[in-house]
Amino acid sequence: MHRRRRTALLLSAAIAAAGPLLTACGSDAHPGAAAVVGGERITVAQLENRVNEVRTAQRAASPDQAQYQQAISQTSALTRNTLNGMVLEKVLDQALEDAGVTVTRKEVQKYRSDLEQDAGGAEALETAYLQRYSVAPEQLEESLRSDVEVQKLSTALGADLNTPEGGTVFWQALSGASKKLDVDLNPRYGSWGVDQSGRVGLVQAKTPWLREVTATGTEQPA
Repeated sequence: MHRRRRTALLLSAAIAAAGPLLTACGSDAHPGAAAVVGGERITVAQLENRVNEVRTAQRAASPDQAQYQQAISQTSALTRNTLNGMVLEKVLDQALEDAGVTVTRKEVQKYRSDLEQDAGGAEALETAYLQRYSVAPEQLEESLRSDVEVQKLSTALGADLNTPEGGTVFWQALSGASKKLDVDLNPRYGSWGVDQSGRVGLVQAKTPWLREVTATGTEQPA
């Protein structure tokens, strides 16, 4: 699949390797919540539903039990990574609002159409996102919207995401949005905050909608 349209940003691996947080929060003040973001709950049930959608898709895509178990093994941190993405979706929404950026359904549909053409069809695109980013078909539209949001936000910020400087500007915007939302993470899933490089997220979690893509279009698995 061609990646000329994809955002070039070294983020997934950076979050996965994040060290001790400079700031972090989390409590048991919200029973049944995996996280509270801007006063809005992400429930454990919602998190589990997303994880189950991915596992169901992985099972359907596996020719046998051995292949399915291999897929599970390769995505052993799926729950934490999924929660990280769910929180960052809300943080990204806040950063877009702060920057006065909007994304239309038409833009997302155009983006999806282009990717499907590159991939060789809708089913091929769904398979690629499942295998590379652990995104179930039911979650694909939302994931693609986040892709477009990242691209439009970076443009609004004047941040070239192919450069370290651009990544810093982008993360500063997300860090500010995260502080404004006062993310309260259930400690069973880890800690939330800003690492020494200025990146915000859940420690050792990957972000489904922030791919690691080099400037030449070579993509590394999430």
